[in-house]
Amino acid sequence: MTHDSIHSVNDSKSNVSTNVDLSVATLLLVDDNAQNVELMQAFLEELPCKILTASDGVEAIEVIERASPDLIILDVMMPRMSGFEVCQKVKSQPSTRDIVVIMVTALNEVSDYERAVECGTNDFITKPVNKLELITRVRTLLELALVKRGFETQ
Repeated sequence: MTHDSIHSVNDSKSNVSTNVDLSVATLLLVDDNAQNVELMQAFLEELPCKILTASDGVEAIEVIERASPDLIILDVMMPRMSGFEVCQKVKSQPSTRDIVVIMVTALNEVSDYERAVECGTNDFITKPVNKLELITRVRTLLELALVKRGFETQ
């Protein structure tokens, strides 16, 4: 494969990404630590989607019922209702089960990842959150969710 071939493959790949309008997407950040929310919000500002926040799992459920976000970035360890419980509740409801969930955790135990998968999470990000990793995963998963929604409405 020549350099030109590689370049054209990359060009076509980037054109696919720009065809999905992320400005119609809604993202929910859930963390009981306000500094974590502010940091992730600042990282995600370059994405054109609407960003909502919640400070714990109970508030997250209220926002989800009211706003039906396309993607949730969910801290695992929170008071009142853990991220595991929120994810399980979201994924068990027919009206919300297609919402993409990314769990953010400082936990490094294999059992925590297994529990998150059992709850239905779509992806993981570990703390401290890396800006490039966060933006890339959120953009990719939002694009997939919006494309899927487009196919389902046809």
